[in-house]
Amino acid sequence: MAGIPVADLILLALSLLGAGVITGLLAGLFGVGGGAVIVPVLYQIFGMVGVPEDVRMHLCVGTSLAIIIPTSISSFRTHFSKGKVLMEVLRVWAGPVIVGVVAGSFIAAYAPSAVLKSVFVGVASINAIKLLAGRDDWRLGTVLPGKTGLGTFGLVIGLASSLMGIGGGVISNMFLTLFGVSMHQAIATSAGLGVLISIPGALGYVAAGWSKMAMLPPLTLGYVSLLGFLLVAPTSTFLAPYGARLAHNTPKRRLEIAFGLFLVLTAGRFLWSMLG
Repeated sequence: MAGIPVADLILLALSLLGAGVITGLLAGLFGVGGGAVIVPVLYQIFGMVGVPEDVRMHLCVGTSLAIIIPTSISSFRTHFSKGKVLMEVLRVWAGPVIVGVVAGSFIAAYAPSAVLKSVFVGVASINAIKLLAGRDDWRLGTVLPGKTGLGTFGLVIGLASSLMGIGGGVISNMFLTLFGVSMHQAIATSAGLGVLISIPGALGYVAAGWSKMAMLPPLTLGYVSLLGFLLVAPTSTFLAPYGARLAHNTPKRRLEIAFGLFLVLTAGRFLWSMLG
């Protein structure tokens, strides 16, 4: 791909810094790695600098997973210090989640952009409906499943998250609250899940995009934009603890409505791009 003009490169850098601010605050506030924010933002930004449609969504997802690594670690440490993380759940999820992430990265190497967008729209829409309905009586059970059930769902979380470029919080928040886990505990536990997903996910997208380097902009490593990582990750990591502290002082219903509306907007953006 041809080099980016200096003016466009400056605009790209400023846009990425702004995205880092938003990503960090929402990552801490909602217990997500920020991928649900950064993927649609990157999609717009990479479009402005002429990244081909065939690889643009892949580059967004891979870059998002790389950015999530430090953001999730920062958010998780803050939530863990407040004693809200369900560590026993994370221990059961660890293996299956990583297997799912590796499988998703392999699929991404061959799947068209529409597949990645469809997964994003589907998961975000289902989650938004649950959150905005505000029905605390919606339950799949009163206690969490055993190890087999948790492990199976962990595999699904890892697979879907690696195709969406998220840290898994969008999915795990919904799952945990449907089994009676408090929203604050679900958010805290989801922050830890982001660590398990982001590291193998980012490495998988580096490998998946290695053969596409000629179609990608400068300063990329496979499907990971190094410029995106270097500008967004430090900013979002710095601000994630502030979002996490805000989450612990925000009423549950307000968190649900805010997160639900946010997911509606992101799902709508990708659905529009698929139909347009």
